[in-house]
Amino acid sequence: MTTAPDGALLVVGDVVTDVIARHRGPLAPGTDTAAAIRTVPGGAGANVACWAAYSAAAEVRLLGRVGADAAAWHERELAVCGVRPHLVVDPRAPTGTVICLVDAEAAAERTFLTDSGASLRLDADDWSEALLDGVARLHLSGYLLFSEPSRALVAAALESARARGVPVSLDPASAGFLVDLGVDRFLALVDGVEVLLPSRDEACLLTGLPDAADAAAKLSRQIPLVVVKQGAAGALVAEGGTVRARIPAAPATPTDTTGAGDAFTGAFLAALLRGTDPEDAAREGCRAGASAVQRVGGRPPGAD
Repeated sequence: MTTAPDGALLVVGDVVTDVIARHRGPLAPGTDTAAAIRTVPGGAGANVACWAAYSAAAEVRLLGRVGADAAAWHERELAVCGVRPHLVVDPRAPTGTVICLVDAEAAAERTFLTDSGASLRLDADDWSEALLDGVARLHLSGYLLFSEPSRALVAAALESARARGVPVSLDPASAGFLVDLGVDRFLALVDGVEVLLPSRDEACLLTGLPDAADAAAKLSRQIPLVVVKQGAAGALVAEGGTVRARIPAAPATPTDTTGAGDAFTGAFLAALLRGTDPEDAAREGCRAGASAVQRVGGRPPGAD
C-alpha cells in the first residue's frame, strides 16, 4: 500500500556535463577510433533528482554548483525534467565535465574520465536550513565526500536534517574515489545516514568482503537500511544485519549503462517518498535502471 507524499525530496549533489563516446571494440592507441559522440547533461546528483521527479508526484529539488559557462543550460535541462533547481554559480571554476567511454560491444560498459570542476566546490556557505522547508527526505551524492569544502556542507546538512527529523540517504558514488578517501573515513562521515545505496563494488570495498550479500548484511549493522545495486544481477535489500530481499533485475538490452545506478536511486527514493516499503521500492528502482540502460545518457525519457 502506498500513500501520497506529504513533502518534497531534496537532492544535494553534482551537476556535470557528460560527453558520451560510444565505440565498438577496443580503443586504438595512437590513432583514430570511430565513435558516436553526444554531449548531454549529467552528474549523479542531478540524474537522481531527474529520475525521482520522473517517478514521483512530489516536488523534487536539487542543490548543486556549476560554472557560469553552462549554468543556464543545466537549469533549463533540470526544469524540463520537473526538478526545481537551486544552482550556485561558481565565479572561478567551470562546470564539471565527465567523458564517458562506452564500449557498445561489451554490454555497454563504461569508463569515466572526470573533471569535477565546480561540482565539488559546494561548501557550507551554500547550505541553508531553509532548504529543508517542506522537505520529507534528503539525499546526498557521495561525490560530496571527496573534497574538503563539500564535506563541510555534508556535515551541515546532516546536522540540519537530524534537528528536523528528516531522514537522509546517500549513494557512495565511486569505488575509485572511495579508495582515495579511505573506508574508515567514509563510514565516519556517513554516521547518521538512514539509507545507503552502494553498488556491488562499493559495498564489497566498504566491508572487505567478496560477496555482495555478506557485504550488504554487514553494512546494515551500522546503517539501518542498505540497498546494494548489482546491475544485471538486480538488488539486495538489507536491514539489521540480514538480507531481507533479493530483487531480480528487469530485462533490458543495454545501449549505455551511464546513470543506471542513478536511475535506480531516483526511482527508489520516489517510491519511499510515497510510502512504499523498501522491497517494492527496490523493484521500482530495478525497472528504472533497466529503462536507463536502453538510452544514451543518464536522464529519464522525455529529457531529450
